Amino acid sequence: MTAYSLVARLRRAAFAGALCAGLAVAGTGCGADPDEGTNGVGKLPADKIAGKAKEAATAADAVHLSGTLVSGGGTFTLDMRLGADGGSGEVKSKENTFRLLRVGEQLYLKADAAFWGQSDSAGKLGDKYVKVPANDPSYKQFRGFTDMDVLLDVLLTLDGKVAKNEEYAKVGHTRAVQLTGDQGKGGKLSVSLEGTPYPLLMERAGGAGRVELGEWGKTFPLAAPAQDETVDYGSQLPTTKSQNTGGGASPAPKGSGQGSDPGKP
Repeated sequence: MTAYSLVARLRRAAFAGALCAGLAVAGTGCGADPDEGTNGVGKLPADKIAGKAKEAATAADAVHLSGTLVSGGGTFTLDMRLGADGGSGEVKSKENTFRLLRVGEQLYLKADAAFWGQSDSAGKLGDKYVKVPANDPSYKQFRGFTDMDVLLDVLLTLDGKVAKNEEYAKVGHTRAVQLTGDQGKGGKLSVSLEGTPYPLLMERAGGAGRVELGEWGKTFPLAAPAQDETVDYGSQLPTTKSQNTGGGASPAPKGSGQGSDPGKP
């Protein structure tokens, strides 16, 4: 071996070492452990990861959901805070925007006068919290948007064989492992690799919505509205604009399976 070839070989070795050092800082390549600094769930089989995520979600006291759900031909945009005793937030459809508030079993709906359409009471109900009677046909559907257990049951379900992506990704600033159902055709669920393995993002099968889940366990104020902000219309809500025109989709998104309960998202 000549002196020149020896020098060249040493230079190549030094370059390779520097490259590996740089990649190790980035957390990839050259023998770096992708699970270093994580909660370790990424090492588990896909079904175990899904189980850990559901356990974490079930044990949480609260969650913030934001994103879109598709049901009955309609797309609903959600921004909801949910807890064990109720929930509150905003729901938007193509035609309407309304707020929902549930404290225990008492459900309130707040919308502008246009939401109530041609009803005689539209002017009185606009921008007021209207009590939704428990025996009104819409109660169960509207309530589904405020029920943490119901929504999570739908959002954390993957159809078909569950697998995991070996390459980790990020949801916001949080590292996550992605699970897929039926190679993605049955939905995708991203689970946190940092701290508690909470679900962070659900992409429902067939383009039926994309919902981010965050602020797990963060409590929020939940109280009935003031009396002067509330209207009790009686045993049944007036007909809304969407019902009058026949163009309104079911106010709560249904599950992906056949014969789903119309009161479930």
